[in-house]
Amino acid sequence: MYASYKNLKIEVKFQGQHVAKSPYILKGPVYHENCDCPLEDSAAWLREMNCPETITQIQRDLAHFPTVDPEKIAAEIPKRFGQRQSLCHYTLKDNKVYIKTHGEHVGFRIFMDAILLSLTRKVKMPDVEFFVNLGDWPLEKKKSSSHIHPIFSWCGSTDSKDIVMPTYDLTDSVLETMGRVSLDMMSVQANTGPPWESKNSTAVWRGRDSRKERLELVKLSRKHPELIDAAFTNFFFFKHDESLYGPLVKHISFFDFFKHKYQINVDGTVAAYRLPYLLVGDSVVLKQDSIYYEHFYNELQPWKHYIPVKSNLSDLLEKLQWAKDHDEEAKKIAKTGQEFARNNLMGDDIFCYYFKLFQEYASLQVSEPQIREGMKRVEPQTEDDLFPCTCHRKKVTRADLLTHVRTKDEL
Repeated sequence: MYASYKNLKIEVKFQGQHVAKSPYILKGPVYHENCDCPLEDSAAWLREMNCPETITQIQRDLAHFPTVDPEKIAAEIPKRFGQRQSLCHYTLKDNKVYIKTHGEHVGFRIFMDAILLSLTRKVKMPDVEFFVNLGDWPLEKKKSSSHIHPIFSWCGSTDSKDIVMPTYDLTDSVLETMGRVSLDMMSVQANTGPPWESKNSTAVWRGRDSRKERLELVKLSRKHPELIDAAFTNFFFFKHDESLYGPLVKHISFFDFFKHKYQINVDGTVAAYRLPYLLVGDSVVLKQDSIYYEHFYNELQPWKHYIPVKSNLSDLLEKLQWAKDHDEEAKKIAKTGQEFARNNLMGDDIFCYYFKLFQEYASLQVSEPQIREGMKRVEPQTEDDLFPCTCHRKKVTRADLLTHVRTKDEL
């Protein structure tokens, strides 16, 4: 939302009639996204958000770290990773965000800055100190658990011990829904194309050449165009093979994917971050087996939420033929996958995941997080004169009143 409201009424209608127990009345105040009005009682916030008591992936990731020593990691992680990797060292203290960057390519910090600021505007965050990996690949690959370091990453793998967060792509789509992003979990559900029976019965895929198996997929499409429509929209990694796997095709709208019954999900450099959007559509996903995973993959079940395909795609044609021969079962898998995404990958789920992750991690700290030398505060967004924020949880000062009066006079 761009503005705050004392109360909010939401109507959901179909052909002019209320549906799904509409209308909904939200007793306010209801604050807009950039309104700095955190709830001090985090337990109450968790209840209001219906956050789960525990999240299995968080428990699994943190099991490698019985305790966390902020002093130790502040000294050791930059020495071990700081020269070769791109990292952000964050401290949350008194609900303010502080950062120090390490490495050359740190532009992706904007995504982490954004979710941390968003959380601190909504709820009192625990004091916590941690490192975020801004690169694609997980970093902590030591086999011994005795000398590993806690690194927060957007992607995990079966051969690493990084602490997994929701991807920057999914997180950004949550924060920018109805904003600057064109693809988010809500817009996909409004653009799922024709009903199942009217969808095209070929599998569809578009993307860039960021993994060898993607080359194999395009090759399969050439041999079996009646089954697969796969093509590259960009060449970068295998430019020398462009004559073999080209020509490039124009981008198509992501929503046009759902004109097809079958969606193929193949890894890129790491996990393909499009999977949440594919699941929440109403096509069935054929997902490649992979060592890489996002924060929710371990909750997915093959043959229930998606159709599994071997990592080398050797059984892709067989699985596609199965889907064609078992249309109702494939349709049911598509529906179950969509329900999973609706129940686990929406905005409230992402906020819950981040808060629970930082809360659980903070409880492992053996000393107080510190604002380290070289850290700078991540500045919150300045007050919007057009949509002011009057927080009922904060004491209104005389200066606040004067500012509010001056703003009204200017308008």
